[in-house]
Amino acid sequence: MAVPQPTAETRWRCTLCGNLTRFDVTRSTRAVEYVHLDLAGEPDIEERDVISESIESVRCRWCNAVDQVELVDRPGASA
Repeated sequence: MAVPQPTAETRWRCTLCGNLTRFDVTRSTRAVEYVHLDLAGEPDIEERDVISESIESVRCRWCNAVDQVELVDRPGASA
């Protein structure tokens, strides 16, 4: 079950405990990266283009509830 991402007008809220700030997010990302290796072989990602991204689950850090997150309006977002 995909979880909607917050927007500029919305944010996540745990429906069980009311948490608004701490979540563990599991996401799948498909990306193309330009990786530059230095002479020692250490990689550095210099460019990253995200092709697709989806949030698979969100777990509340306060009460450990899984997939109990809803989108609510941000304060002052309608102003």
